[in-house]
Amino acid sequence: MTDAMEHVPFEETIINDLLQNWHSQWPGMGVVALVPEAERNHIPLLQTLCHQHNIPLAGAVFPALVTDDSWSNTGIWLLRLNQQPPVFLFENVSALSGSVHNMAETLDPFIDLTDHGGKPTLFMIFDGMMPDIGRIVDGLYLRLADGVHYAGLNAGSETFQPIPCLFDETKIIQNGALCLLLPAWASMLLEHGYPAPEKVISVTSAESNRIISIDWQPAFDVYKHLIHDECGAELTPDNFYQYACYFPFGILQANNEVVVRIPVAIHHDGSIVCVGDVPANASLVLLRAPSLQDSQCVKQLSHRLQTDIPSTTGWPLLTFYCAARRIHLENDSLKELANLKKCTGATRLAGALSLGEIGSRRAWGYPMFHSAALLCGSWKY
Repeated sequence: MTDAMEHVPFEETIINDLLQNWHSQWPGMGVVALVPEAERNHIPLLQTLCHQHNIPLAGAVFPALVTDDSWSNTGIWLLRLNQQPPVFLFENVSALSGSVHNMAETLDPFIDLTDHGGKPTLFMIFDGMMPDIGRIVDGLYLRLADGVHYAGLNAGSETFQPIPCLFDETKIIQNGALCLLLPAWASMLLEHGYPAPEKVISVTSAESNRIISIDWQPAFDVYKHLIHDECGAELTPDNFYQYACYFPFGILQANNEVVVRIPVAIHHDGSIVCVGDVPANASLVLLRAPSLQDSQCVKQLSHRLQTDIPSTTGWPLLTFYCAARRIHLENDSLKELANLKKCTGATRLAGALSLGEIGSRRAWGYPMFHSAALLCGSWKY
């Protein structure tokens, strides 16, 4: 079995030799590239090399890379696709325009063409600064239904400042989406492991990813009181994100599942901006991030990977780990990665630190936009 995942330094000779070797064995191949933010200025070099070898390229920029049980801010993950699948880079995507219709109309004719032993996996990477990603995913599901598996994540900067973060062999864009129709075995599952408390509050006003009021009061005023009641801290705009990673919101679903939303900014009017949209009239709970010792996340995720999709044992595991989760677990995040590799029986972990995850906790479940989650699946090339 040839390893189809390579973490290499951003050096022209090394990347060129690897691409040349791969292309000689798989002339119809393509490449997925995961680039840490610190290395994004080197993307034009990768585009040039792929163009020279006539290799299709799809990639994104992330805060950092996952390399087994460590984080890396250098180098690049190159993931080989033995046969290039349909890949689409959509620009200026918004749920409020005709973007969802255009995306679905573009994807639909290719779905049956990529049915190799099962329905294909629609793997999506969004610019994490877009405010309505959840509604875009909902819109795609309404049009494509269960014709595909759904999995995805957000790219961008951990500073939450807009940057061009999605690319192919010719362009680097922001405010868009990168979609790949992968084989059926490339389905992925996610888990966050947050238990839901009993106290429920209500979003009385919201716009996209901005919570304006909770229980008819300015959102930040309510959040300050909740944090004070939980841990006695006095919340200010300056220390806001420090506590938000430990105390995110949870949106209660009709099936009793919880969708995590990480607050990332406060507007001057007292509204709270989250990663991921929050619907008006949603029922919220204040979540407390579990410690590694208390978390059942890896155990639950590993079990579902083994039972719901093809086994991960003996294969590399494509792994995306939420940036907010790394903050609240601190050094224990590395232990969680090590536990994940051990429990799944994966030969290695390859992936990135993400800014939100898309998928379901079970095979063929309804795809939703999550935060603070792990998203994983085998890479069986």
